[in-house]
Amino acid sequence: MALAEEFFSNGYSLALNYRSSAATANAMAEKMSNRAVALKADVSIAPEADAMAKAAADFLGSIRMVAANAAITQDALMIKQKEADWDRIMDINLKGVFNTVRACVPHMKHGGHIVIISSYSGLKGKAGQSAYGASKAALLGFMKTAAIELADKGIRVNAVLPGYMDTEMGRRNSGAMDAAKADSLLHTLSSAQEAARFVYTIATTSCITGQTFCLDSRIV
Repeated sequence: MALAEEFFSNGYSLALNYRSSAATANAMAEKMSNRAVALKADVSIAPEADAMAKAAADFLGSIRMVAANAAITQDALMIKQKEADWDRIMDINLKGVFNTVRACVPHMKHGGHIVIISSYSGLKGKAGQSAYGASKAALLGFMKTAAIELADKGIRVNAVLPGYMDTEMGRRNSGAMDAAKADSLLHTLSSAQEAARFVYTIATTSCITGQTFCLDSRIV
């Protein structure tokens, strides 16, 4: 939500993808009047991602910026991780980003920027997050390859690790939230608004690609 509001406030028109939170997406699109549209798609399913990208391009004219941030987690110790949960996490967190990027690139006729949202768990690992951490680590490799392959199209690709935030997903594990704050050099959680401003800033650059940016104060 903060990311959409940041780009909207800076003059962008938006296509807001959602899978299940229709009320939130539609309310935001309505608030943004004729400069936003809410589009339903489960991006883990390639045809749905393709249809979403086409609908977005039809509404926007062309796609200039993509924030690939679909993600879920189902924490469990590795030896207790259910195969179905592992597969679903990979389908959404990794294949969902792949499907989104692949679907949107043909509609980025004039170059642009793709920001992939990864996680600190993908760099450092975390007990109970073998699937989530693996999916987020794989995104960093995907980002670097995409940056190489898309450079000649004028499309920059970078990864952002926002840090632990006081969000709906973050609040599901208050212990992890407290631990993240304790690990922080500044003893704070990350700010959704600061992360949104940072994503907007790098999206407006012309010569930064293939990079990973950590937005909290934990040592990597």
